[in-house]
Amino acid sequence: MNIRTGFEVEEIRQAFLHNLFYVQARNSRTATLNDHYLALAYTVRDRMLERWMRSIETYFTSDNRVVSFLSAEYLPGPHLANNMLNLGICDAVEQAMQGLDIDVHELFEQEEEPGLGNGGLGRLAACYMDSLATREIPAIGYGIRYEFGIFDQQLKDGWQIERTDHWLQLGNPWEIARPEMTYVVKLGGHT
Repeated sequence: MNIRTGFEVEEIRQAFLHNLFYVQARNSRTATLNDHYLALAYTVRDRMLERWMRSIETYFTSDNRVVSFLSAEYLPGPHLANNMLNLGICDAVEQAMQGLDIDVHELFEQEEEPGLGNGGLGRLAACYMDSLATREIPAIGYGIRYEFGIFDQQLKDGWQIERTDHWLQLGNPWEIARPEMTYVVKLGGHT
């Protein structure tokens, strides 16, 4: 049994429990809904990482060209259900979670959508990247990782009030931090 990368129901269940304990430092008694979401997200991410690392290795061992796409926005939508679908593990994950009395659809609702844009440009950029992946064209998308994302608007007494989107508040299991890799970008301006 390979709980890090296996696709069988029991492998997924064991990986989820492993991530809940070792990554979230929780057990079934103390775990919150967000702990369950993160444990499942890391379980799905593990299965993606194996393929991703193999792809990266082919870029270094063969003479491939890679499309580099720069966009100020990306609106990929929620990741968990989409990544499960792309890996073909929706049924196995649902069965694994049912065996633990966890409703996977509640976990989908827990996920914060990445605040990396606010409209057509972001959606177009995400669709472009999806299209490149579907056609198996090696590509890397470069963008801005907004700390607070887009803001939410409300009207109160006839005035617009902006509320900060704290999309990273509870963690983002889909990003892989690489703080040692930084690049100076000279576009000017200030924040």
